Amino acid sequence: MRVPYEGMLAADAHTGAAPLIVSIWGNDFTLHAPSTSMMRHYTHWTMQAADALHADCQRDARLAREWGLSEDKPRLVAPTNGGIRNDVFYPAEKPVEEPIIINPRGFRAYVRNDCFFKAIALVLTKHPNAKFLCASMAGEAQAIQWIRELEVGHAVELLAPVPHFEMANAFRRAQIVVSPSIHDGTPNTLLEGIACGCFPVAGDLESIREWITPEENGLLFDSNDPQSIASAIIHAIENKNLREKATGLNREMIASRAEYVSNMQRAEAFYGEAIKYTRRQVDK
Repeated sequence: MRVPYEGMLAADAHTGAAPLIVSIWGNDFTLHAPSTSMMRHYTHWTMQAADALHADCQRDARLAREWGLSEDKPRLVAPTNGGIRNDVFYPAEKPVEEPIIINPRGFRAYVRNDCFFKAIALVLTKHPNAKFLCASMAGEAQAIQWIRELEVGHAVELLAPVPHFEMANAFRRAQIVVSPSIHDGTPNTLLEGIACGCFPVAGDLESIREWITPEENGLLFDSNDPQSIASAIIHAIENKNLREKATGLNREMIASRAEYVSNMQRAEAFYGEAIKYTRRQVDK
């Protein structure tokens, strides 16, 4: 369970008889924890009470120590959804040659969709044939307003929410996946897009750099700057060699670090470690 608020409630109810395992979501430490004095207090308390931690990036495993998780407690760093199911999220038979860009993040407070839509207009000045797919935005009044104000309706498709596994079909339509967030761990949708063959272009965050090395297997930008987002998308569109090089690197990365079966085996071992840790504490 994530820290706010399920982990905090569990920490208060924790007796020590059974393991308390807390998972960190992408903005628990960077956004929520420092927001108020009460959030700071309860984040510290949750980390002190927890017997084990599941994070989806090394940054949050490190920050957990700073927020009170002791060194001897088990940790697991793995995607929070278990990883990529390669029977669902796989590339299209042929690479997408058209400049089709997908933003899979939907509307979240920490995703700069306002900057993303402004970037669309900038990209279209250089690549008027570019198309943009926006997941879970069909009928969203704010998105519709941005489209109208920026006059980009001909290039934007607002997608309706679909079941998780059906997102693979949307990813396989695209050439580039964009994640304009300002707070994040490892976004599952970013990994899923990469697994489906999309070239990743994302906000420059410490956690994202654990997956993307600029100019090697993706590109990074300033999510608060529409021009930075647009420049990265344009660079990706115009550099086929970079996209092709990234395809092989990303295929290896997903297989070695994000594959579902191997990560679930690691999770099983982690839960075993958490149980052993709790038993040792009870026996003291």
